[in-house]
Amino acid sequence: MSAGAVGRDGAPGRRSVLCAAGTAAVAAGLPAAGPAAGAGAAAGAGAGAHASEGPGPAARRPLVIGHRGAAGWRPEHTESSYTFAVQCGADWIEPDVVPTRDHVLVVRHENEISQTTDVAARREFAARRTRKLIGGHWTEGWFTEDFTLAELRTLRTVERLPLIRNRNTVFDGHQRICTLQEVVDLARVLAHRHGRPVTVFPETKHPSYFRSIGLPLEPELIGIVRRNRLTAPGSAVRCVVQSFEPSSLRRIAAAGLRIPLWQALGTTGGPQGHDVTYRQMATPRGLRRIAEYARWIGPDKSWLVPPSPLLADAHAAGLRVGAYTFRAENQYLPAGLRRGADSAGFGDVFGEFAQHFGLGVDAVVTDFPDIAVLARELLGRKS
Repeated sequence: MSAGAVGRDGAPGRRSVLCAAGTAAVAAGLPAAGPAAGAGAAAGAGAGAHASEGPGPAARRPLVIGHRGAAGWRPEHTESSYTFAVQCGADWIEPDVVPTRDHVLVVRHENEISQTTDVAARREFAARRTRKLIGGHWTEGWFTEDFTLAELRTLRTVERLPLIRNRNTVFDGHQRICTLQEVVDLARVLAHRHGRPVTVFPETKHPSYFRSIGLPLEPELIGIVRRNRLTAPGSAVRCVVQSFEPSSLRRIAAAGLRIPLWQALGTTGGPQGHDVTYRQMATPRGLRRIAEYARWIGPDKSWLVPPSPLLADAHAAGLRVGAYTFRAENQYLPAGLRRGADSAGFGDVFGEFAQHFGLGVDAVVTDFPDIAVLARELLGRKS
């Protein structure tokens, strides 16, 4: 890893920040922001960007949530990814949590880690390759629950989407897997460095599966929230917990932590182990039920495009709405916002942010928090 890209503490260097800002601006057809403009955008995101996390539509500007950090610019779920996200102005950072064999919560997109680490090239772990039924689907590879934390520490992270984000492969092999506790510790450092609160936004991944094998996520997550006093008034590090499975959120709610909960909504089917579809959960009746235990819903961004009534229905139920996942590459954008024939090239993601900010979403979940912050700033100037 080049010293010009990432500093010794894992924070992106000044050159890296300006490069990312310039790339975003070029993609949008805007002049690249200089150091002062970039710093102003990040500072503005911290001042007043934290809307109240209680129920009801946001009274302030929408939150920017760094999806797995800044996954568009760094390999996801790494220290440099989270650091860059906050440096760019993200209000929240999102770690997905899965357990190790010795029941430590680590942050990975999935418990199968062959796409996000170098485990497949490690001969000493070749025999760990296996096949498992998780969430109704058979998956083959290497799984965190079959490794101790000490063993996982020997692995190094890699870019999950190298054909789309080849730029991120420069970081392959230079970073290790983080624990959730380390992400909380990092958030505290970043909050102090940038002079604003940082919210850690963990997602419980496959919680019913992990309960079935004796590695429940919720007790460990509850312990981390309590030990770190993430519910204390005025805490520099805050916490909002999300899951696609209502039973996981209800377990968190039953602990009496009084932290906001976020019900994520998938695009097809329904939550594992629940006799309800995501579409049913998104009806007015379903939203009222969600409001009994959660303050947020997180639907796919496409579910909010008119004539969908979901945003208005959720606000009527007293819920906030955070849309996922905003990415700059053409293949993730609606056809009308794509630019050029390269599926990995950048399209008009500014246009997509503007559309959803204009609709009144309370948060956006994005791989490119720097672009989201700038889009929010531009929208604020126009209004």
